[in-house]
Amino acid sequence: MDTMDQSPSAQAHAGQSKALTHGEIRTIITGVLLAMFLAALDQTIIATALPTIGHELGDLEHLSWIVTVYLLTSTAVTPLYGKLSDSYGRRVIMLVGIVIFIIGSIACALAPSMVFLILARGLQGIGGGGLIAVAQTIIADIVPPKERGRYQVYFASVFMSSSLLGPVLGGFFAEKLHWSVIFWINIPLGLVAFGIAYRSLKKLPRFERPHRLDLLGAALLVTATVVLLLALSWGGIRFPWGSLPIIGLIAGSLGLWVLFALRMKLAPEPLIPPGVLHNPVVRMATLSACFGMGTYIGLTIYLPVYFETVRGLSASLSGLALIPLMAGTVVGATLSGRTMAKVKHYKRLPTGGLLVAMVATGVLVLYGQSLSILAVEILLGIISIGLGTVLPVTMVTTQNAVAPHEMGTATGTANFFRSLGGAFIVAIFGAIVLSGSGVTGAASFEALGEAAARSGVNLADVFSYVFLAAIVGFGLSLAFLLALEEKPLRGNTVKAAEAVIAD
Repeated sequence: MDTMDQSPSAQAHAGQSKALTHGEIRTIITGVLLAMFLAALDQTIIATALPTIGHELGDLEHLSWIVTVYLLTSTAVTPLYGKLSDSYGRRVIMLVGIVIFIIGSIACALAPSMVFLILARGLQGIGGGGLIAVAQTIIADIVPPKERGRYQVYFASVFMSSSLLGPVLGGFFAEKLHWSVIFWINIPLGLVAFGIAYRSLKKLPRFERPHRLDLLGAALLVTATVVLLLALSWGGIRFPWGSLPIIGLIAGSLGLWVLFALRMKLAPEPLIPPGVLHNPVVRMATLSACFGMGTYIGLTIYLPVYFETVRGLSASLSGLALIPLMAGTVVGATLSGRTMAKVKHYKRLPTGGLLVAMVATGVLVLYGQSLSILAVEILLGIISIGLGTVLPVTMVTTQNAVAPHEMGTATGTANFFRSLGGAFIVAIFGAIVLSGSGVTGAASFEALGEAAARSGVNLADVFSYVFLAAIVGFGLSLAFLLALEEKPLRGNTVKAAEAVIAD
């Protein structure tokens, strides 16, 4: 097909992609990666500080909401960021996300109570929701799927450094300084990210196509999710599972989800485009990432609780103990990303990775109480590497299946469901830990251990159920991965655009 037969977006992409040299691409990626580091570090640094935050603010019951509300707000705005970046350009939307993230970080650092901190984390999530999604879209704009392995070392270095630094810094700041430092550190990092992104993204190709923002759809989504998460958080703790309040919350959430589904069908341009989800490759890849990454997020939040309550580690040591889980995903993702460009059947590696992760998690379920801390660390590394192989495959296949002008929307939708899965699984893990230990209104993890001991509950047994739930999450991710069609990766995005439009 010659240029006259191409769509306008494909022609524009052809001209702009050829104008970018390797040096220009590297300059753009530098600005993008710093923004990704800002968001990635925030996700890893808070995990090991959560027990200390719960203790100092005197509220353990609502501790999971510090993570859940961030995931919830970032989830809701991710599709909006995708559409905004398609409409107004990636650069300006990236800069807006950084500014909101900085403001939210300041509010978090100044929080005097758990309620204030939860609300501030919600604001921070509104900014953070756009950073990784828009960054991934920018990379997809300038680096064709077949050539992405060439730049994989840059991406890997960002996530490796945040995975190694985050847990250690979070535990150290919480134990030796103050938990608020984990939020103050975002201010200088955010300002540097803003300055570099402002300059480097000026040469970014542009694929603007106007979109309508479905704010009603976003409101329905947030409300439906909050109501369901409240049911998961309160069920078996504040109210019995069969009580009227819990049944009412679940019924209300179902009703709101029905309204959201109707809105998706009736809105001129819905929050989640049905056309994107009707693409079987996007659908299966998104669902696989949703359960895989959601389970991983749940483990990163509750493993520090396991290390401190069951294994008796300090906040600093629990940060060190979390490193194998955090760093292993980067190793697996790097291996998978490099392999994708060289093999035809790129699903084989992540399929094996998920199977290995399930087996390693099964060992924790069966023998977790008798294993040494070193053995637990080795198993966490194996789980993490296995899961990491899934992440590049699900994201690249999603971007490979859509046209350039839909790249932001598709990437945003994929991140949307991944974050939504994380929010639900964090709530489920929290319900297992708190209801399993028989604790209501505990103000610290010391109180959690004492209450469990009084009730004759072994917290190691409770966490066995958490690991069992993780196996279920990995299994669902594997099922959707197996259903994912292996389409050839395009050598350049012009051909990708032509193939999708022809379909």
